[in-house]
Amino acid sequence: MDGRNRIAWNLRRLRSLRGVTQEDLAVDAQVNRTSISGIENQTVSASIDLLERLADALAIDLVELVQKPEVGEESPQNLKPGRKPK
Repeated sequence: MDGRNRIAWNLRRLRSLRGVTQEDLAVDAQVNRTSISGIENQTVSASIDLLERLADALAIDLVELVQKPEVGEESPQNLKPGRKPK
């Protein structure tokens, strides 16, 4: 699994675990939602600055975005679209 694939996998996994939509993460990281989608779909290559903002918004260490998934770990589930109620 290459770096871009790892970042996409981990970003989606961490968002799912926390119940954070792409839109909410985009607002918290001060980035366009399409950038989050592009990273997760591996059509956008994120800068280190953007990865740091995403890690901060998810309250994780940057290294969690590039770690290898566990052997046999299931693919992260998609969340329902839209903003979650506050």
